[in-house]
Amino acid sequence: MKDLKTFDDLVNEAQHLNLYTKLIHQLNKDLALANVNLEFDDEILPTSLKLLLHQEIFRLIQEKFMDYLNLLYIIDVSETKIKEMDGNDVLLLSENVTFLILKREWQKVYYRSTFSS
Repeated sequence: MKDLKTFDDLVNEAQHLNLYTKLIHQLNKDLALANVNLEFDDEILPTSLKLLLHQEIFRLIQEKFMDYLNLLYIIDVSETKIKEMDGNDVLLLSENVTFLILKREWQKVYYRSTFSS
């Protein structure tokens, strides 16, 4: 698995390996487990996915912080990486957390597709 530095890197790799739809399914599954009322269509454009997820993460941070923490726990986002971020700019924080969420979901999909028979 490549070291993904940007959202575009992640999407390009997912599409190249024909796993973008599985990434959407994994994200939808974890959002449902966290009781976050957001579901993405299989055909969603990557830019729309990023924008809508970013908006939801921003809203959760601002209005439902415990739900936000629960989502991070369910997805298994690194607590260390979250703590390293600057929380003063909530918009930037939510954008960075959105990438960490998508990156973690991609890891799950990638490893499952690579190591399951």
